[in-house]
Amino acid sequence: MGADKKARRMLKIGLISDPHSNLAALEAVLNDMPKVDRVICAGDLVGYGAEPNEVVGLVRSRGIQAVMGNHDYAVLTKDVSDLNSVAAEAALWTSRQLSPENLQYLSTLPTQLRLKLGKSRIYVVHGSPRDHLGEYIFPDISNQELSQLVGELEEDIIVLGHTHRPMKRMILGKLVVNPGGVGQPRDRNPKASYAVLTVDGDVDVELKRVEYDVEATAKKITAAGLPEEFASRLFFGW
Repeated sequence: MGADKKARRMLKIGLISDPHSNLAALEAVLNDMPKVDRVICAGDLVGYGAEPNEVVGLVRSRGIQAVMGNHDYAVLTKDVSDLNSVAAEAALWTSRQLSPENLQYLSTLPTQLRLKLGKSRIYVVHGSPRDHLGEYIFPDISNQELSQLVGELEEDIIVLGHTHRPMKRMILGKLVVNPGGVGQPRDRNPKASYAVLTVDGDVDVELKRVEYDVEATAKKITAAGLPEEFASRLFFGW
């Protein structure tokens, strides 16, 4: 009876980040994902890819909770000063493509989320707790730096995005996880990346990969007139 009761209390959370207007990758991730209680996105729904309306529409229709990423911000505000020239070109293109409804949706995204799911407290941000949009926290960050970054947070689970590289680390009794890039992986693995978090009991996270039609996605990017490198890099995961 005790084990059954514990099993009933378990919550599963799908974690995604950085879809970047890559509809095929997002669909593949959501189709591959096991049954979860909710899905959370650590930002950058748009940018780089050729299907921003379709990606935002899917996120909205699925009720996925998301925070704002730096590309979402650039598309929304047309302030591309923090992006390189080709990323800025894609952001301005995306801004012209998005429907008024989807632009309005992006404007409602918070830069951070604090959630209480069961007994677990979860903090979600695109970059880092000290720079919500811009700071990259890579998997090889030192324990000392990571401790300084999350030590003052009340939450015991911290979800990050932005690097497009999956990560899971334990520090100071806290789980720090980056589900990696859905639409633009950059860890030399072209498969779309996501994670499944189990909470309210023994906290655990599983990093997962799934194949999608990279060639069709790359053709859509070039057909839209977006920079070629956004298409070619998908084949290599960089």
